[in-house]
This record gives sequence, structure tokens and C-alpha cells, in this order.
Amino acid sequence: MGFFLISGPCVIESEEITMQIAERLTDITNRLQIEFYFKASFDKANRTSISSFRGPGMEKGIDILKKVKDTYNIKICTDIHEAWQAEYVAKVVDVIQIPAFLCRQTDLLIAAGKTGKIINVKKAQFLAPWDMKNVVNKIESTGNKKIMLCERGSSFGYNNLVVDMTAIPEMKKIGYPVVFDATHSVQKPGGNGNSTGGRREYAPCLAKAAIAAGADGVFFEVHPEPDRALSDGANSLKLEDMEKLLKQMKSIYETVECFCE
Repeated sequence: MGFFLISGPCVIESEEITMQIAERLTDITNRLQIEFYFKASFDKANRTSISSFRGPGMEKGIDILKKVKDTYNIKICTDIHEAWQAEYVAKVVDVIQIPAFLCRQTDLLIAAGKTGKIINVKKAQFLAPWDMKNVVNKIESTGNKKIMLCERGSSFGYNNLVVDMTAIPEMKKIGYPVVFDATHSVQKPGGNGNSTGGRREYAPCLAKAAIAAGADGVFFEVHPEPDRALSDGANSLKLEDMEKLLKQMKSIYETVECFCE
């Protein structure tokens, strides 16, 4: 079937930009026959600074995501930060994402699991890949086995992340699909003092390596003008570069699959 893509802007900045990105990604993935989940946050509750843009909020944000879903007939992913949000967002989204720093929050995981939706859990920067088994057990306790695990880099000193590609096959041993978050993995957390920095030029390289290492899906944050993005611009990719990159990744995936047969 091929790998799947989770992609969109870091945060919903406006309905116009959100629809623009969704339309372009839908067109690309349809032509390349890549399974696609559109992802955007309605609230970035973990921004570095109190003055940073967080998003439109849950109600308005979910309304915009519903319009995206209905207009382009695509699947939707968004993240939650508190247990009470799970039931509300489940009315619209197909995938509920658990942020890395919250991946061990039992009540949050159980609330998400109870919705019956696909749960994409990001591995915390401080966790070993095999420790995600305990996270999985919490979701499975609700009877929900629609789970994805996401690698997004590990803390390496201050304001820095590194990626250990062996985390991908290690987490696959748990028995669920593994996603590689290419753009968050090149962040420099808090690296700009009052905001997070990043090295977006390395994200394509890491994404292609992750596919070669066996990742089932890849996550990219994209924006028409990353340098003007209101969140995570430093690690977001340019929307116009996505088609070429996805073609390369699809070729790598097909080559790896050929040698595994």
C-alpha cells in the first residue's frame, strides 16, 4: 500500500491558509496515491513564551477542520492536551494525537482511547523506544487497539535533539505502525530564547532515512511561507517543495519493499 502522510501547518492560523494547505496536499497525495491525514492544531498549549500565538481555540478550530474534511474528503488529525477535549474533537477528527511531553498522562491516554479513534502517540524526548509499551498498555486498557507510535527525536543536551533511527524498528516490535515526525525532530527547543528554533534543511534527509529504516508513516509540518509562520516556522517545510520530496520518499519506500520481499 505504501507509507502514509500526516501533514499540515503547525497551528491553524486562519481558515484561508488552512484550506490552501489542505487543498495542495490533497492534490499531491491523490496524484501520488499516498494515504493522507491532514493535521493542524487548534491550540498550541505548550508554546515557549506566554505571548506566543496559540491558535483559534477548540470550537472555532474544530469547525475549520470539519470544513477541511467536508470540502476535500480527507481524514483529519489534531492534538489534545486535556482529557475533557477528547470527546469533543472525536466528533470530527479521525486521529487524535497525544503530544510528546504528555505521552505518559494516564487520564489523557484513557480518554483518547475511549473515543475509539486512531490514537497517534508521540514518544517523549526523554523516553526510550521500548518504554512506549507502557503507553500502549494504557490505551489498550480501553479496548482500543487503533494505535500509532511516533518518533520525534530525543533530547541531546540543552536546546538540541538527535534522532536514533533504531527507535523505529524497536517501536515496531510493540506491534503497531510507527510514524516519523521529520520536522519536530529538527527543532531546537527554546533555541531562540523566547521561541523554538529549528533546522528545516535536515528534515527531508531524516524523513528519507526513516522510510529506509521501516517507518510506516511520516509527519511534516508545512507552510506556504515558513519564515512567516506563527508557530514552528523554523522547522516547517515549504509547501511548494512537498511534491518533489514525496516522490523521492515513495521511490525509497518501493525500493525497500522490493528488497524485503
